[in-house]
Amino acid sequence: MLTIHADSRGRALVVEGAWIAAAGPLDELVADRPRARVRQWPGILTPGLINLYGTELLEEAYHPDPREADELGTEPLFGDALAKLTMDDARWGASARRGVQRMLAHGTVTAACEEMRNRAVRDAVRRTGIGVMGRIGRPAGVPSLDPYACAQPVEFARPRERNSAARFAFFDVPDEAALAERGAAGTCVATIVEGRIVYRRR
Repeated sequence: MLTIHADSRGRALVVEGAWIAAAGPLDELVADRPRARVRQWPGILTPGLINLYGTELLEEAYHPDPREADELGTEPLFGDALAKLTMDDARWGASARRGVQRMLAHGTVTAACEEMRNRAVRDAVRRTGIGVMGRIGRPAGVPSLDPYACAQPVEFARPRERNSAARFAFFDVPDEAALAERGAAGTCVATIVEGRIVYRRR
């Protein structure tokens, strides 16, 4: 089934399975495909973001379960705070799944990582469907779930175009300048990976 995803500016993509079948103005795409399902989202449509700190956020941090919030808070734990925890494969895997979900909630569709050495993390990340790209060395800046808060230039996934993978996001801002100013935290309304809506703001 074809699905047309459109932003408030009328920019739209036609998704067929895991791929982008067409891109263009919403009215033109609907006219050409009258039986397609249409999803309209507030704000702007962009390629999904790349988080350059996949290793730090998924293999070197613990993402507390919401049930642990009173004790551990809600932010990722690094360094000494992480060292105080008893971590086994199950806990690492659950942390990685939560970490990916939190990345997706920021419009991230790809995490840049060094070789993943923790098998539980590697398996958990693979099952989520998020893209993983290699990297060499450690990026400067501060690891953050919000790529706009890392003090580094923000990188986007492959541009949205026909026959490319359906990986993109919607942010409830009027334009790209406002997104850069406000960041992805709290502005992302939907993230699509391989044609599936993997995050939707409630």
